[in-house]
Amino acid sequence: MDDAADGAGSTSVDAVALGESMVTFVPTRPGRLADVPSFDRAIGGADSNVACALAAFGHTARWVSRVGADGFGEHLVAGVAGYGVDVSAVHRDPTRPTGVYFRTAADRAARTHEVASYRAGSAASAMSVADTDLAAVLAGRVLHLSGITAALSDECLALMRELTASRPGRPLVSFDVNYRPALWRRHPDGPRVLLEPARRADIVFVADDEAREAWGLRGGRAILAALPEPAIVVVKQGRGGATACDKATGAMEDGDGTATFVRAPGVDVVAHVGAGDAFAAGFLSGTLRGLPVRDRLRHGLLFAAAALTSPTDLAPPPTRALADHLAALDDAAWGRLRLAPGWTRTAWAPEEADTP
Repeated sequence: MDDAADGAGSTSVDAVALGESMVTFVPTRPGRLADVPSFDRAIGGADSNVACALAAFGHTARWVSRVGADGFGEHLVAGVAGYGVDVSAVHRDPTRPTGVYFRTAADRAARTHEVASYRAGSAASAMSVADTDLAAVLAGRVLHLSGITAALSDECLALMRELTASRPGRPLVSFDVNYRPALWRRHPDGPRVLLEPARRADIVFVADDEAREAWGLRGGRAILAALPEPAIVVVKQGRGGATACDKATGAMEDGDGTATFVRAPGVDVVAHVGAGDAFAAGFLSGTLRGLPVRDRLRHGLLFAAAALTSPTDLAPPPTRALADHLAALDDAAWGRLRLAPGWTRTAWAPEEADTP
């Protein structure tokens, strides 16, 4: 029998994120995993990263998952709760462990980057419709899900299908494709399975390179043709920026201005880990606040810049005042923006006129 955290309930929040998080071990110095003598402990997980960023930005957020009834699970839950996230619907599994992974200090984009994950048979891989608090999951204005969860087990995939099913009063469903090749190698249908939850979502986040690798789709038109149902499809283009197509306004790349493209600001990158999760959090924050699509994209890019200028998987976003100020810049000023490590700690008040 699983033990749920005390106080689990269905109290409404701005956003709910469901998915696995793992304890992360980051080397204390560069080098191969075979040579590194010691590691620092941290937390990492696509969905909890989104919840933490939203909570740090002032939204109410809940993370739903399963962890082992072990010290690592306790560390994970405490770490996520430390950002102000509601963890009352996280279940403790007495028979399965909390997942862990080790990575090298080299950035994910480097050829020398290594990751060793130990998540097979983890507590989170046993998430299912039968023992997930669905009332708590569906009690947010936005429900954020990830393709990583769909890959963990057949039970997790069934849970994703249940949560993305059309039903009265369903929250706005956000789905980040988050394609991880290693997780799909043993699945008989491979990553094409991810098309199903993506097509059932209201907002989809997908990087142009992962759409190409997972589905063989090249360019915005091909991605939209494969995803005709979602109200908004956001295609991330790395250092180039991001494009959002709101189906209420028209098709991407049709040249009539109905698709919204925002160029990424200049960023002095420290590490790429967590940038995609941060982008989703920024865009969803703008969605919750009813901002125009351009400003949602700009907030997504600013949140991503916060992650890119930090060495950790989870970086606090800028203050709301600073983010709103930067997102409101005219196109010329936005184009000149250059963000370096520490930029999120810039003190800015609405009466100030200078850009950091």
